[in-house]
Amino acid sequence: MQKIILFLTILTISVWADYQARISMITPEIKERMIKGNSYREGCPVGLKELRYLRIRHKNFGGQEQWGELIVHKDVADEVVKIFEALYKADYPIYQMRLVSDYQGNDWQSIEADNTSAFNCRRATGSSHYSRHAYGKAIDINPIENPYISRSGRISHKASLVYRKRVHRNDTAADRAVLLPDDKAVRIFKKYGWQWGGDWSGVKDYQHFSK
Repeated sequence: MQKIILFLTILTISVWADYQARISMITPEIKERMIKGNSYREGCPVGLKELRYLRIRHKNFGGQEQWGELIVHKDVADEVVKIFEALYKADYPIYQMRLVSDYQGNDWQSIEADNTSAFNCRRATGSSHYSRHAYGKAIDINPIENPYISRSGRISHKASLVYRKRVHRNDTAADRAVLLPDDKAVRIFKKYGWQWGGDWSGVKDYQHFSK
């Protein structure tokens, strides 16, 4: 691995033999996307200087490589790149990875699009407190295949109903995206000290990892 430090908006370019990622400051263009996209506003618990914009290579459900984007807290940016490098090398598929700003900061719409995302200045589900997403220290990954299930067993997104039973059934990309306790993808996050919503008692949030 080589790292090149640039004294511009791009802070780090990480290059492996078969993997690339970029970590940048929040540029004026990204700031505009965040504000217009309703994912950032005055009064959020972290400032833009505390956040980093990541461009990350991943494999989609069709097996093709593509660039994704995330915004995370600067304190976890390096390890998020390492996590997604490990997921890439483990052939863990990600349907798509776009800023939640592309969905007007609407978590429902982002989930409906099966979008993997991180920073979003919003409250936690069913709470008046800020979510870990509002600090840039949470990631929701393949949310259709890994649904939020309420204490009563309710799943809000129809496409997720088939994934209520947490098992691997076949070798399709969607099935490999399902996160189970002993799966390598879950172990990769936990290696870096991230907690998994699939371990919660009562409510289950299988898509959710937080630091």
